[in-house]
Amino acid sequence: MDNNNSNKSKRSGISVRRKVGSAVKFILLGLWAVIVLFPFYWMILTSIKSYSAYNAETTPQFITLSPTLENYVKAFNSVPLPRYFLNTFIFAVITTALMLTVSVLAAYAFSRLEFRGKNLVFTLFLSLMMIPNELVIITNFVTVTNLGLRNSFPGLILPSVASVFYIYLLKENFEQIPDELYKAAKVDGTSDFKYLMKVVLPIAKPTVVTVTILKVIECWNSYMWPRLITDKKEYFLVSNGIQEIRESGFGRQNTPAMMAAVVVISVPLIILFLVFRKRIMEGVSRGGTKG
Repeated sequence: MDNNNSNKSKRSGISVRRKVGSAVKFILLGLWAVIVLFPFYWMILTSIKSYSAYNAETTPQFITLSPTLENYVKAFNSVPLPRYFLNTFIFAVITTALMLTVSVLAAYAFSRLEFRGKNLVFTLFLSLMMIPNELVIITNFVTVTNLGLRNSFPGLILPSVASVFYIYLLKENFEQIPDELYKAAKVDGTSDFKYLMKVVLPIAKPTVVTVTILKVIECWNSYMWPRLITDKKEYFLVSNGIQEIRESGFGRQNTPAMMAAVVVISVPLIILFLVFRKRIMEGVSRGGTKG
């Protein structure tokens, strides 16, 4: 009886500790979620406050009793945001498609094909990740300018079609596919390109989807290069539109309208992440696991 009571008390103590640990974990995660999401809440809240109500606040108000959509109308009227959305969509789609083509082929070559100097070339590729983008942006600017591609979509797109990080991520994922599948395919007379399309890409689909989404987000948030290579509004992206609102003085004087423009630009990315969040997590976990 004493042993039974002792075992029950031990199990009870373990159960209590687990419950306390779970409660503490959820509380910490909840606090972290509040810290992360608060800037988004504040952005949306500011965007639905009227200009007069916002300026009349002596202390920040965390709710508003008179929301308005007037700021969104003003944001769209201040700059041609629909045109910038179209430019960004074209830029993101074409850049992502070209980047995927280059990255998938390069990753397959490094992971499956055998050629002289493969390891050396891949090591040189990885070393490029040590170089900050700010150091190559000047070289890219001079090259694009000499080619006469300023203020054009090719000038915007070409410097972004290759990514060492995405090549590395895909290579690591491709290497997880058993060698037996490749050998069996070669015995059947399957070409490398057909094996890539029919076997590798379907198996690595989560990682490919993740890379696609991350690249779209990267293109949507691109600011420095579009700002440097374009000075005509016909090629401005949404990030340039935000800066244009600010530089015109309208955004500095009317913060709620500025926040409304930021909300409009952020919504597509938030929706994209919410729809594909499971694929993103699955792709990242697969890309970081060997064996």
